[in-house]
Amino acid sequence: MSSNTFDVIIVGAGPAGTTAALILARKGLKVILIERGEFPGAKNMFGGALFGRVLDEIIPEYWAKAPVERFINRKIITLLAEDSAVSLDFNSAAFKQAPYNGFVVMRTRFDRWYAVEAVKAGAVLLTQTTVDDVIREGNQVVGVVARRAQGELRAKVVIAADGALSFLAQKAGLRKDFTPEQFSLGVKEVIQLPPGALEERFGLTGDEGLSNEYLGRMGDGLHGGAFLYTNKDSLSIGVVAQAHSLKEKQVTIYDALEKFKRHPAVAPLLEGGRFLEYSAHLIPEAGANMIPRLYTGGMLVTGNAAGLVLVGGVFLEGVNCAIASGRIAAETVLQAFEKGIFDKRAMAEYEARLKASFVLRDINRYKSAIPLLMNKRLYEVYPSFACRTLENWFTVDGTGHPKLAGMVKGLLGEDVGLWQLAGDGYQMGRALLW
Repeated sequence: MSSNTFDVIIVGAGPAGTTAALILARKGLKVILIERGEFPGAKNMFGGALFGRVLDEIIPEYWAKAPVERFINRKIITLLAEDSAVSLDFNSAAFKQAPYNGFVVMRTRFDRWYAVEAVKAGAVLLTQTTVDDVIREGNQVVGVVARRAQGELRAKVVIAADGALSFLAQKAGLRKDFTPEQFSLGVKEVIQLPPGALEERFGLTGDEGLSNEYLGRMGDGLHGGAFLYTNKDSLSIGVVAQAHSLKEKQVTIYDALEKFKRHPAVAPLLEGGRFLEYSAHLIPEAGANMIPRLYTGGMLVTGNAAGLVLVGGVFLEGVNCAIASGRIAAETVLQAFEKGIFDKRAMAEYEARLKASFVLRDINRYKSAIPLLMNKRLYEVYPSFACRTLENWFTVDGTGHPKLAGMVKGLLGEDVGLWQLAGDGYQMGRALLW
C-alpha cells in the first residue's frame, strides 16, 4: 500500500469524522483523518452542550479524561419580551450522577483531544488541508483530491464529515443546492467572569452547570433564539437566527447578539465580564427535509454533512447525533471490509442502521416541529404575550386579580385571535406531544 493509499479516508475532524476514525483505527484499518483547520476544533463552533451517553460507549468514563467544563444538571427555557422574561427551570439530581446526562464543552479543546485519541489508536491526522473533489471510477468513489502536493489520495471508502455545507456530498452528486430557509446562523462569545461570579449568579456548586435557551425577540423581529452555557470560569453566550429572517429583516446577527446581551434578564449575568473569543457557524435546521442521499458506492456522508441535527423546538442536538452517526458509519465500513465489497449495495447498510438508531428515529419523530419553527408568532407574539399575561396577573395595585381566561383574551388583542391561538396550540401539540 503506497503512502497515498489508505483503507478509509475521512474528511472532517469534527465529532462524526473523529468517531469513525477512532473506531476504524482500533480495528487495524489504515485511516487518514483530514482537517482543513490548523487543528481539530479550530474552525468548529456550537453552543456548548455535549450529551455524551453515546460517547461513553466508545470511551468509557470519558468525562474523567476529556476536557469537559461542567456537567449539566439544570436546563432553563426562557421566553423574552422587550423588558421582561419568564422561565421554566428544571434541576435534576439524577443528572448530577455518572454517567451524567450531558456536559458543557469547548470545541477548540474537546475536538483536539478527541482527535488525539484517534491518533493514539493508529489514525493518521492531516491538518491544514482542504479537499476539493472526489475521485470516481465508474459508479464508485475511490478517493479524494486534496489541495496539496501529490494531492490524490485513494481508499476503499471515503467518509464525508466536512460540515453543514458538505462540498464533498455535492461533488459526489448526493445533494442538491441548499436554500436559506434550511439554515440558521449561530454566533457565540465566550465571556470570562470574575472569580466566584458563576457560582454566585447561577447558584452552582462544584462542577454543576446549566444550559439556558431563550426564545423571543432576538432583535428587530428576527426569528430564532439564544443560549447561555456555564463553563468552568466563563460563559458561552450566543444567538441563533434563521438565515432567511436575517435577509428579510436586513439585520446583522452581531446586532442581534448585542441586543440580547443588553436585555434586562441577561445583562446582570454578564456584569464585569471580559470578552475572550468569538465564533460563528451555519446550522442545518430543516431536519429530514435537507438530509442528502447518505451513501453511494465507496462513500458515506455523516454528521452535520448529512444534516443529522435534531431540531425539535425544545431540542437542538448535533454533537451526540454526529458521534452516533460516525460510529454507525464505522460499523458499516467494518462490515464492508469483512465481505470485501464496497459498492452501493454494501454502503446502503449505513442508512438501514441509521434508521434503526435514535438518530433518524428522533429526526423523523420531530419533523413536524420544522413548520412550527417557521411560525412567526412563535417569536413575535407568544413570548411577549406570556410575559405580559404574568405581569398583569401578578400585579398588585388595588384593583384585584382578574380571571386568567378573560385577561388572555384581552391581551391577545389584535395580535392574534383565540382561534389562531388554538390552531397554533394544535400545531405545537403535533410537533412535541403526539
